[in-house]
Amino acid sequence: MNNLNLSDHSIKKQNSEFFIHVVRIAMADDYVSDAEMEMLHQMGRKLGYSDPEIDTLIKTTNKSDYIPPYQLFDRFEQLFEIVKMILADGVINNSEMRLATNFALKSGFTEKENPRLLVLLISGIRQGKNEEELFEEYKKMGNSEEC
Repeated sequence: MNNLNLSDHSIKKQNSEFFIHVVRIAMADDYVSDAEMEMLHQMGRKLGYSDPEIDTLIKTTNKSDYIPPYQLFDRFEQLFEIVKMILADGVINNSEMRLATNFALKSGFTEKENPRLLVLLISGIRQGKNEEELFEEYKKMGNSEEC
């Protein structure tokens, strides 16, 4: 296997691990709303999956080891998508917040910055801001270092 194939495999694994985390967020309240299901399919297609592949990944409930992307913006963007999923049904429950917090920690965001980061994302998404705008605000918080 050449380096290109190894890199491609690594990205596919990261994408599937990330998507499985998003599915867990959607299922945290034991119910996947139509809005959450639509968002899962949109996100899955964005990651390069077909609808049948997305349905298979949604059904996958095995625990997985998450390998976060190297770039800070990519990790931030994934956390943005997680929070967006939490907000899809308009209700944030403790289980969803716990999963988002754990995902943020696995992504390399510190325990100290997580509460402010999640508040930034929740309020920003509710205000209709995109990930680029919120990433700029995050960098101004003074917690991040570009990778």
